Amino acid sequence: MLLAVDVGNTQTVIGVYDQSEFVGMWRVATNRTDTADELRARLLLLLEAAGLSLADVSTASLASVVPQLTESWRKAICDGAGVETIVCTAESAGPLFKRAYANPQEIGADRIADAVAAAALYGTPVVVIDFGTATNIEVLDKDGFFIGGIIAPGVQTSAQALFSRASRLATIDLVAPEMPIGVDTETAIQSGIVLGEADRVDGLVRRVFAQIGYEATVVATGGLASLVAEHSSVIRHVNPRLTIEGLRLLAEVSRPMELEHEGA
Repeated sequence: MLLAVDVGNTQTVIGVYDQSEFVGMWRVATNRTDTADELRARLLLLLEAAGLSLADVSTASLASVVPQLTESWRKAICDGAGVETIVCTAESAGPLFKRAYANPQEIGADRIADAVAAAALYGTPVVVIDFGTATNIEVLDKDGFFIGGIIAPGVQTSAQALFSRASRLATIDLVAPEMPIGVDTETAIQSGIVLGEADRVDGLVRRVFAQIGYEATVVATGGLASLVAEHSSVIRHVNPRLTIEGLRLLAEVSRPMELEHEGA
């Protein structure tokens, strides 16, 4: 059984595969103070509730943008399943990141996993939009190489900043209003945040197309992908499992090399 863990700044996504067949996925809050023991206990509970066992994990793959949790997750998985975790990096992603990039080590592991999955599942050229704490846009050109991207404040991040700075504005549900012109404060904010995000993404993607000189398939992922994609004119696919699919693919490539090395 393959365990894929995507540690984000706000949420951690945990996915399980039986070979390449998807079994299940969970989203939990990311807590930077969690120890390896706490992570292992939480993982045990999630798997047991689904009728699974941590002892059945034979391969594990990890993407983490929270450095203090990377080693804790590796230790939690090693202690619970007895396997070493494959950590997602630009180096482990292989040829996708062979083009010149000033500092490949700074590319977030979630961005790397998204690029790996998008190239494999949708082909290239492809643009990935990941709606998380930040809205990340990744660009893979027609030759199959990662050439860069765009990072902007995420939908919820922007909303929280607005609510914290404007004392008269109450927190609202992030849904799209029926019309762009709000008829009250709530719908006006919803229009600005949700429809505004869709238009921001559309505008940035069109700028990407203009720069590279051709259009590309656009794939969205992340917790709010479906909400924003409904109002976007450029997003063609929504795949909530894109990041952990990338981790699965990385594990499938890396695991045989590990076994060969161990047997050498």
